Amino acid sequence: MATVSALMSLYRGTPAAELVSALDSLLGQTRPADEIVLVYDGPVAEDVDEVVRGYVENNPGVVRVVNCEVNRGLGPALQSGLETIESDYVARLDTDDIAAPERLAVQLAYLESHPDIAALGTAVAEFAEESELGGAPESELRVRALPETHEEIARYARINSPLNHPSVMLRTADVLAVGGYAGVHFMEDYDLWARLIAAGKKLHNLPEPLTYFRVSPAQFERRTGRDMFAAERQMQANLVSYGLVGPARARVNFAVRSAYRLLPKAVLGRVYAKLFHREG
Repeated sequence: MATVSALMSLYRGTPAAELVSALDSLLGQTRPADEIVLVYDGPVAEDVDEVVRGYVENNPGVVRVVNCEVNRGLGPALQSGLETIESDYVARLDTDDIAAPERLAVQLAYLESHPDIAALGTAVAEFAEESELGGAPESELRVRALPETHEEIARYARINSPLNHPSVMLRTADVLAVGGYAGVHFMEDYDLWARLIAAGKKLHNLPEPLTYFRVSPAQFERRTGRDMFAAERQMQANLVSYGLVGPARARVNFAVRSAYRLLPKAVLGRVYAKLFHREG
């Protein structure tokens, strides 16, 4: 029988209340994960540590912690957790997001029936407040959808990350075969998808929004911060080295993606919605 681990990374800025919602959504799955691996990316807040200890004590053998003494960023933290996992599949979820109850069951069934797929993402339903999830029909939530087939994904990956990272379920052996997560700041997921594609592995997206993705103004701040331009330059160089784009295309990508980040915040939000949202 196939086994599934859920993998999450915590750091000093993780809000305890949001973590509780994320963990409860994993424990409430119709097909629960065989284990939930929580990586401490450096020290975490006392209330977060208290929450985690409670879940470990109340779910023995299911919830466990991987402790990294210093904060190294999401990619290295996830890699530290990934290296301890022996399950057939790894499901990602961020600590501020929520998995739909049937998410793991649907993704596991798809991957078991499609052994050529290395990484399976889904659409995500965006929300700002949890009251939206309890009060608004799912069809009224903003849905962020990406290309579905591998061929579409491979083309899209030449300009943008083709999978919603918090929604993915990964075939563990395939991800480890390409080196797992690398320390590409802000773009550790995009870099992993690019390496999988370059290695001949197949990716796929399901159209159903099986993860609820929390949005906030802080996310746009992170996307437009000064560090993003250095990360973008590194990511474009990586795409060239993997053979996904040529140097000229990489320069165009850098210019277009940098110009997008320089837009005023209000305009950036409208452009983001136009590019990624569909009706639920």
